Amino acid sequence: MPSVAANGITIAYEAEGAAGSPPLVLVMGLGMPLVFWPDAFVEGLVRGGFRVVRFDNRDCGLSTRITEGPHTPIPAAMAKAILGLEVHAPYTLADMAGDVAGLMDALGIARAHVVGASLGGMVAQVLAARHPERVASLTSIMSGSGNPYASAARPRALGALLHRPQRPDDPESVTDYLVHVMGVLGSARHPADPARLRAHCARVARRGYDHHGIARQMLAMLASGDRRAELATVRTPTLVIHGDDDPLISRSAGREVARIVPGASLLEIEGMGHDLPEPFIPRIVEAIVAHCRAAR
Repeated sequence: MPSVAANGITIAYEAEGAAGSPPLVLVMGLGMPLVFWPDAFVEGLVRGGFRVVRFDNRDCGLSTRITEGPHTPIPAAMAKAILGLEVHAPYTLADMAGDVAGLMDALGIARAHVVGASLGGMVAQVLAARHPERVASLTSIMSGSGNPYASAARPRALGALLHRPQRPDDPESVTDYLVHVMGVLGSARHPADPARLRAHCARVARRGYDHHGIARQMLAMLASGDRRAELATVRTPTLVIHGDDDPLISRSAGREVARIVPGASLLEIEGMGHDLPEPFIPRIVEAIVAHCRAAR
């Protein structure tokens, strides 16, 4: 598996598509390695004419674990974030955005289309705000601005996310846990095929699931606070995609991002939860490809 030294850490990545095609970087969400992107989604973007780069964020998959630094217990961090108080964390979303820029540097990519999902959407937003020269277009999927009053996670969804596998070091136990989590977070009106969902979650478990890493990534999000003022500075062509049935980051969060970023477009998908369900992938890919081509 290829990897590069970037931003002071090691980042594992994969690249697909013709070498001369416009680069498109995918940034995955909380605790999920690059294999969590659906194959049909990646293949669709490659067919759309892009060189697709996906990678393991720090603290997941085969990339570096950040084991040192300040740490706030998650319940206390969530309470502090709601009150607008400082949250201590080993790193922030800005550091994770620096990882993306560092990966691009290592791969010789001066500028790329950037697509982020959930926490990855937040990282992509920060990258566009702080390194606008690196981002040809931004697509933010099922993500928010850091405004705790806009996201409004349903209690069952938040509970599933904060839970942990019974045996975190056992791939079967991790797979069971991930299947359960996606059953709670996923699109209720378009449930995944059970066998395919399990195989997909098993790939994550085999690549490297780290519940401590998930906690650190969550702290990075909470420590970054409300980013609405920063989002208002983004001038990159932006597409916001959100499901109307997202139980973790409610559609009001996506609507807020689209409203704050100047000129942003919003694609709201009826029946989509906090996942990329197979029936919607062609429509989502088509929208991203058209958005990137228009920006180019």
